[in-house]
Amino acid sequence: MTTRIVLLCASLALTAHQSTSFVPFSTTVRLSSTAVNAGFGKTTSGSGKKAQKKKSKSKRLSNVLQDAPKENASSNKPFVKSEQDDLIASLAAKASTTSIGRAVTSAPVPPDGIDPFWELMPSLVSSRFPNVADKQLERVAGMVRHTLDPSLPLEDSIVNDPYRPHDEIHAYMPGLGETQPFLDPSQLALCQKLSENYDIICEEYENLLRDEKDRFQSVTSMNYESGWKTMVLFYNGHRIPDFPYDLCPTTTKILETVPVAGRIAGFNRQQPNSGIPLHSDGNNMWLTCQMGIRVPDGEKAWIRVGPETKHWKDGECLLYDTTYEHETMNEHETMERVVLHVDFFNTLKLTPIEIEVMQYIYSLREEFFKAEGVAKVGNQIL
Repeated sequence: MTTRIVLLCASLALTAHQSTSFVPFSTTVRLSSTAVNAGFGKTTSGSGKKAQKKKSKSKRLSNVLQDAPKENASSNKPFVKSEQDDLIASLAAKASTTSIGRAVTSAPVPPDGIDPFWELMPSLVSSRFPNVADKQLERVAGMVRHTLDPSLPLEDSIVNDPYRPHDEIHAYMPGLGETQPFLDPSQLALCQKLSENYDIICEEYENLLRDEKDRFQSVTSMNYESGWKTMVLFYNGHRIPDFPYDLCPTTTKILETVPVAGRIAGFNRQQPNSGIPLHSDGNNMWLTCQMGIRVPDGEKAWIRVGPETKHWKDGECLLYDTTYEHETMNEHETMERVVLHVDFFNTLKLTPIEIEVMQYIYSLREEFFKAEGVAKVGNQIL
């Protein structure tokens, strides 16, 4: 594992700081597993030997991150640890004054370990986005602050809404303003492009069905038990290796016009007489769009979001906020229901730079999980 983390650090260094020397952000902030999981999926930390192993693992990772890679791909200059230490101190001091740095350094200090990801984050963001004014990232810093301190209060618009289970919020950016269960799809070019290309998208879906490999899968146990399977085109915001995108070029091109978020985009099938039970997704930075591909006749397939219920229709998009409780049902006896599903960053509320920074944070978190040998679905990453 040590080698993989070192290589990861080298890669991050080249990506985030191509023209200057990169060094990780070093602090003494200690983050509990509870605080980390509050913003990166609702998992529970272990106890006994498992907790001790996790603490030891985190310590080993932290120790590795304190030392620079022996080989620096961006320079032929020999590694000198004393010089590196000076650079660490300098960059740490600079990054700690940013809004994201202050969010990390002001977090509560629990007794059970350090998450090196958050130690690095202020410096990584500062290095990757050196020309972005700090004021532009205040809401991103608010997301970090809520991630590290889940005891912080949420806004009244969430807490006071009986259809938005605030205790299930795990990724929260303050200051996004009012929302509603269903939004007008005509606000987004994505919805217009999908509807305009409905016939082509259906043809491409048929092309994928004729492909030799059955690509439908259940991305969560809830989906599996509820008759919902997905042909995933994008996972955690990026393409799937070896997926036959040549069979669905128009669908792919349209999906790549929006900042696909850290869950999934793809074709969802709902079996007859089945439905997804009531739940909420707990991330207020994302929206979900679904366009009907194969919808049973007679308004048999519906989705309820908050207090509102709508029916899918072929070639029409539904746009909704999944922080509201929602459930689905296909009441038809024999026909399945198919929709094109895409989770994406809320372009109606977030600024382009906020989205770019959040995409960067998601991608880094995924790389850290990979380096630790952990594979997680998007809503567990953030």
